[in-house]
Amino acid sequence: MQATAQTSASSFLRRWLLPVFLLLIGLAPAAQAQVQLKGVVIDKETKERLPFASVAVLGTGNGTATNMEGEFTLNVSKLPITLVASELGHLRDTLRISSATQAIEIGLASASIVLPEVKVGSYPFQLVDRAFRNVQRNYRRKFFGKAFYRQITRIDNEPTELQEVVWNVKTNNARIEGTAIAQGRYAGKQAITNFGNFSLYTKSYGLYDANADTTKSLALLSPNVVKNYELELKGIVSGADTTKGGIAEIAFNTRPELTKYQSEGTIWIDIDTYRVVRYHMTTPNFTGGTNNPNQKFRNTKLEIEMSFQNTEGEVAPLEYMKTNLTATLVSGKDVTPLNVSSFTFFYDTNTTPTNIPYARVNLKDRDLEAIQSIKYDPAFWANNPVVRRTPVEDEVIASFEKKGAFGTMVKPAAKPNGRAANGRRE
Repeated sequence: MQATAQTSASSFLRRWLLPVFLLLIGLAPAAQAQVQLKGVVIDKETKERLPFASVAVLGTGNGTATNMEGEFTLNVSKLPITLVASELGHLRDTLRISSATQAIEIGLASASIVLPEVKVGSYPFQLVDRAFRNVQRNYRRKFFGKAFYRQITRIDNEPTELQEVVWNVKTNNARIEGTAIAQGRYAGKQAITNFGNFSLYTKSYGLYDANADTTKSLALLSPNVVKNYELELKGIVSGADTTKGGIAEIAFNTRPELTKYQSEGTIWIDIDTYRVVRYHMTTPNFTGGTNNPNQKFRNTKLEIEMSFQNTEGEVAPLEYMKTNLTATLVSGKDVTPLNVSSFTFFYDTNTTPTNIPYARVNLKDRDLEAIQSIKYDPAFWANNPVVRRTPVEDEVIASFEKKGAFGTMVKPAAKPNGRAANGRRE
């Protein structure tokens, strides 16, 4: 009986389940077919394009950010869908999309900016202190997802390096906690220096660090804000919901008597939840160097911007980070301008823990070594536009692809290497 039962079961599998299984396999590619949407986000009144605006499918984690030209590309599984677009300083809006045959244009109305009837001198310090308490209180809440990182190095205004990486990433309400590389590619040409670990500044910078001694912290979000910073309330950006207070725009700079660290910038804080919405900082305190003793960085300016997703409540995950370095490289009598810029976009973010071994940032990290550990996959990069490139970036990438540079990896030992001595400023 047992043999007969096995024979009957095998016959059933061959006759019925196997054809069904093959049918499902045949249907799988169709089920995974993607519709690619392309468009632009503009100011409704001025028609100016809005860079780094958020564009997402309403009610999902599928989204992207516009590039410097206000353009976006987004893959969706089906139509129709509703897109929601938002940008600080503009009112959030939605648009129903039923067809991908034409480019999409989303116009956002400007939000009004007003000064509150309060004692302006103390109010920004109260907001920053409450934002610090909020970050500190919710610091242990984790987010998991992916992050797309793009870096371009220009020396004497000529592109010399391009790096694109997809990380599996763990974050919180103040910083990146750990990454694990999923895909990566690098292209470059011989130059007087390179920046093989510039992502250190993105992965190590944070608004707050629970492991740091807050009594000595020079960060804006710390108990020392009154002692170390001058603040000015520039205004409050009001949204469409008149029952909510809006978002305070606060300019900051370190006090003149603070000589060992200098910075200035702007922080935007939700005055109802005390959640940090966006943060932009500029400092001359760049701690990197090169391994060539004859080269020195001068006139350095490091800019870091962090933006958080437009969600309800007092905690929001990161939406993007921008890191930009401008400097002059002095070698003997030669003085060469350089610029390194990176953009990191966080997507597929959720609160479900994973088994991925996220690595904390380490000063010994080398981006090129991590990328070389992953086999180059041209199809992945051709079919997965996370953040749409600008025409200039397309031109840079096309020039490297034409030379076959991707997948061949320039060895970091071939030329002097720009290294980061310490990417953290707390």
